[in-house]
Amino acid sequence: MEQDRRHNPRYPFNGSIEMREGASTDKRTARVKELSLNGCYVDTESPYPMGASLAIKLFTETEFFEAQASVIYSQPNQGMGLMFRETKPYYLMVLRKWLLAAMMGKKAPQR
Repeated sequence: MEQDRRHNPRYPFNGSIEMREGASTDKRTARVKELSLNGCYVDTESPYPMGASLAIKLFTETEFFEAQASVIYSQPNQGMGLMFRETKPYYLMVLRKWLLAAMMGKKAPQR
């Protein structure tokens, strides 16, 4: 049985992402379906290859988060997993705020 290598839990997240590889001016946009302290899952039909280094911006309706990220797995026509590499302290606070909201939403009582 394969062991889950994630260090932090992932939570459902509804946001968009802008990505570009290296110094390229070519930007791609997609949806983010899951988020953790260390990375996210991007739902896209045209994922970057495993190992690609990306500059990313995640957006909600009111805020954004930006970081450098690496593609840690890529599934053709489905999506990819990103690991955050360089995150400035301000954006780390935004990320933690989003994760807290997602955690609280997950633990809300069912009616």
